[in-house]
Amino acid sequence: MSAVYDCRTPADREEGLAAAANTVRAGGLVVLPTDTVYGIGADAFDATAVHALLAAKGRGPDMPVPVLVGSWSTVDGLVMSVPQQARALIEAFWPGGLSLVLPQAPSLNWDLGNTRGTVNLRMPLHPVALDLLREVGPMAVSSANRTGQPPASTVAEAREQLGDSVQVYLDGGPSGEPVASTIIDLTQGWPRVLREGAVSLSEVSEVLGEDVEADR
Repeated sequence: MSAVYDCRTPADREEGLAAAANTVRAGGLVVLPTDTVYGIGADAFDATAVHALLAAKGRGPDMPVPVLVGSWSTVDGLVMSVPQQARALIEAFWPGGLSLVLPQAPSLNWDLGNTRGTVNLRMPLHPVALDLLREVGPMAVSSANRTGQPPASTVAEAREQLGDSVQVYLDGGPSGEPVASTIIDLTQGWPRVLREGAVSLSEVSEVLGEDVEADR
C-alpha cells in the first residue's frame, strides 16, 4: 500500500519527507510536487529503480528520464563540463522551469534510458522537491502520469494513474497550470530548443545575447 502525506502541514511534511527519503534510498518510487507538474521519482543511480519508474509510466528506455538536482553545484559532478552558456542559463532560471541537456560525465554509473551520453538536468522551484533532493541527491524524475495520459497537477490525479506502483505520495497542493519546462540542448555547441515551455525563448535569447528559435 502506498502512503500519502500532506506537505502543507508541518508535521506531515516532516514525516512525509523522511518516508520519501527512506523510500528513495531503498530503491522505491515517490511522487513529489514540482513547480511545473507532479513528478514520479527514483534514485538516479539505481538502475532497477529507474526501470521500475519507466514500467510504472508504461514506457520504454527510448524516452530517457530527466534528472532533478537540489543545487547548482551538483551539476558539476554530473556532466563532462559546464559551458558558459549553461552557467548563464542556470544563474538566470534555476531553480525554475528550464531544463538543460548536456554531455554526462563518462564516469557515472547510471542507466536513465537511451541517453546517447547526455543528461537532461533541472533544479525545480518547489520547497518540498528541493528539500527531498538535498536529502537524497540527484533523482530521476518524470511527469507523474501513464504515458499518453495528461500530466498530473494534483496528487489525486497522480495516484489515480500510478496507484500502488508508487510507495510514497507527497501532496503539495495543486500545481496550478500544468506547464512543462523549456528544454535547451547544449550538446552541439549552440543552443537547440527541444521544447518551449515555462521559460520563453525570448527570455533565453536575452540571457544568451543571441536569437534562439525552436526547431522546425
